[in-house]
Amino acid sequence: MTLPPLPPSLRPQLLKQLVAPWPSQPELVLVTDLDGTLLAGPPPWRQRLYGWLGRQRQRVVHVFSTGRDLGSVGRMMRLETQLGLPHPHLVISDVGCTVACGHSLRPLPELVAPIDARWQGLPERLLPLLRRIPGLESQPVTADRRLAYLIDPARIDPRHLRALEVHGVDCLISGERYLDVLPAGINKGSTLLALLQSLGLDHGLVVTAGDSLNDLAMFETGLAGVMVANAEADLRRHLPQLRRTFAARGEGCAGIVEGLRHFGFGHLLDARFLNDPWPAFNPDGPTALW
Repeated sequence: MTLPPLPPSLRPQLLKQLVAPWPSQPELVLVTDLDGTLLAGPPPWRQRLYGWLGRQRQRVVHVFSTGRDLGSVGRMMRLETQLGLPHPHLVISDVGCTVACGHSLRPLPELVAPIDARWQGLPERLLPLLRRIPGLESQPVTADRRLAYLIDPARIDPRHLRALEVHGVDCLISGERYLDVLPAGINKGSTLLALLQSLGLDHGLVVTAGDSLNDLAMFETGLAGVMVANAEADLRRHLPQLRRTFAARGEGCAGIVEGLRHFGFGHLLDARFLNDPWPAFNPDGPTALW
């Protein structure tokens, strides 16, 4: 199930709602998950990447793509500005159910309305059913187009979740402890494709990066993807089927930079990236240089 085509005139309406200046001729569209990806990696590499993003506002469009709600994104930004993280141009939040201006965090109605239409009436049908499923604990998430839960893997029965999907939703588990109940067909990948279409952005300029199972939909779009080294095992199992997804040796921000070089965007990076090796991920100990 896909969203209906967006009108070709949507770009001017969207750009008027963005606070950050829009590059006249973007050379890269970088789409990054937050937790475990943009917010992960050795602090010097995080500061290095954040500083580069701040200096490249006229060349690089930056999009957050996260499972967090907008309130959580705002709280994160207030903390991460201490490391120099600039506001993105755009935010895809709620695992693809919300699109907002990256600075004001105001949702963009033109992109949210089709998702909202799919969600109408679903909570009323689903909440009574979800309350009867053992192993679920509601998350305190402020979102209008999804339901979020913590799960107990020892108690949850996947058959109960599959039974919910006949009501027009998708049930997505990530990190082995998070459950998102989303309108059917809505995810990070579908919303990213709709966003690219509405802004007329060339798919060849796009690099996505992620670490958890809710990033799989981005990698399945066929856009260039970077799976950082600290990705969860459930996501890594899909790697052989992801023809345009690169498995980085670096974790978090270091892996993002490694992926940009792999996909031919190294010319946009400055010398501080090119002269140093990136840290390789060591799951059995501290990060080391290779």
